Amino acid sequence: MSGVFLTGGNGFLGSYAIDWLLRHTDRTLFPMVRAADADGARARIEAALRFHLPASEVAALRPRVVPVAGDLHAPGLGLADRDRDRILAEADSVLHVAASLNRKSDKACFNTNLRGTLSVVKLAMALAARGKLRRFTDVSTVAVAGQRSHELVAEDATVDWDRSDYDPYARTKKFAEHLAHELLPPGTVVVLRPSTVMGDSRHARCWQTDMIRAFAGLADLPVAPLDPAWRIDVVPGDFVGHAIGELHHRETLKHAAYNLSAGAGSATYGALAEALGVPGRRMRFRPELARAFDWTVRGMNRMPRGGAQRAGALLKVFWPYITYDTVFDNTRVVTELARAPVRFEAYCAGMYTYSRSVAFENPAA
Repeated sequence: MSGVFLTGGNGFLGSYAIDWLLRHTDRTLFPMVRAADADGARARIEAALRFHLPASEVAALRPRVVPVAGDLHAPGLGLADRDRDRILAEADSVLHVAASLNRKSDKACFNTNLRGTLSVVKLAMALAARGKLRRFTDVSTVAVAGQRSHELVAEDATVDWDRSDYDPYARTKKFAEHLAHELLPPGTVVVLRPSTVMGDSRHARCWQTDMIRAFAGLADLPVAPLDPAWRIDVVPGDFVGHAIGELHHRETLKHAAYNLSAGAGSATYGALAEALGVPGRRMRFRPELARAFDWTVRGMNRMPRGGAQRAGALLKVFWPYITYDTVFDNTRVVTELARAPVRFEAYCAGMYTYSRSVAFENPAA
């Protein structure tokens, strides 16, 4: 069985994808990790895998995981000649998960999501030139849909070049999709677009992200500046990460793009308040305060560095996605995999409690 070259394997979704590929295939995996050498790369990959697998299983799977030291920002991905030669000889696919989620920085998004993706695409082009490229899977985001309001977005209509973008992350990921389609052979590119990913539907223990912090901050407000009927499209990490691995592995797929989202099953804020409710406390909603809250968040973001400034900066980034009441059709992935994601209401309370208990820090693996 041929190998898979991966980026972002030591991150949130990438580690879930590797977990699925190790459990369900016999492929050799070549995860690229920013590290000084192969030993450093292996240490970082195995730390991420221990979030999913017992240390004994991680050790037993070492022959199938061949980490390579590299850097998305370096010429030729910074790969050593021997590593590049082995990847071109043994891999037949590329799974590109790595990205900058720094929604405030044009520079970070440009360098990682565009310049870095171009370097990954060039490696895939080298595989294609050898007649070996089976698939290039680009893990993108539903944020490429641009500015929306109160919509259910069809999968074929996710990208609309006439719409403005909320931030540099969405803008650069949209063009990264375009870049892959333009430069790689027809039929080899599959784009996977997760919506907001939080938690793990199987247990309370979950990978900590900025979005979980933002969600917890809103949940703690005595009055939420939201409409209880607004929807938020949230999917669990285990569904998205495992779907990435499974869709990349499948020999044939019916479509070239999939929304990895909650779709019509997205939660309303009212339903989330019920799920998070505790005796004696009930969240109150005041959507008419949304504009005032937006200005308050902007003011906090301009304060001197500290807890209030950090909270303001975090909420400012995510506020458009929290209030746009837009969800993304997931019919394709549900049909393809014959399973739907667990609803956010079913596990959000455990996620919230766990995340608070670890102070939003991922425990040492």
